[in-house]
Amino acid sequence: MKLLALAIAPGLAIMIYIFWKDKYDREPKKLLIWAFILGVLSIIPAVILESMVTRTGMVYTDSILKTGVYAFAGIALIEEAVKFFVVFRFLYPKKDFDEPFDGITYSVMVSMGFATLENIAYTVDYGMATGVLRMFTAVPAHAAFGVIMGYYLGLAKFNTEKSNTYLAYALFIPSILHAAYDFSLLLDDSLLGWLKGYKIIGALVTLVIAILLSRRAIRIHQYNSPFNDRQK
Repeated sequence: MKLLALAIAPGLAIMIYIFWKDKYDREPKKLLIWAFILGVLSIIPAVILESMVTRTGMVYTDSILKTGVYAFAGIALIEEAVKFFVVFRFLYPKKDFDEPFDGITYSVMVSMGFATLENIAYTVDYGMATGVLRMFTAVPAHAAFGVIMGYYLGLAKFNTEKSNTYLAYALFIPSILHAAYDFSLLLDDSLLGWLKGYKIIGALVTLVIAILLSRRAIRIHQYNSPFNDRQK
């Protein structure tokens, strides 16, 4: 029970934080719950697609190039694409999606559904130490990628002239950050030599960058909200 609570806690805390940040026109709670459930379900196609990639033999090896390709095409792009599809197909058209910040809200809820189920699996399999580590790394990373995806989805919804460009950004920028996060963690120690003890630093640097970008994205959409009195 403690492991389950540990696995669920970070995603729940992040969802509450984003709900609080959406301070001008909060979304219906039922729709947020639905977004979370869709995020949980989205892990199914992600696992299937990642398994298909693995069966092709495109896995990380002792090659830096192959590891980079696998991190992007075999993990990051797949996971971000299924989350993007869920938001774009089921939440983007909703009438409640009526300000740019809603892209952040819905993308994070979906991302936390995905990350929470993934976190439960890792924590139950590998124990409390893994759960604590992921509380400060993998789960916030999924959240930051979700904020960035939602930032561009919000721009796409309300800027028809550049909609396709922003939709592309919504998919590929989080995917690139996600791949950079995974890349150093996947690198074979034989490629790093004396640096192998510091391989997590690359992931942490990417995480910090993603969090800083996501904080900026939140501030921009808050300020530019049509429901913000300063914009009237």
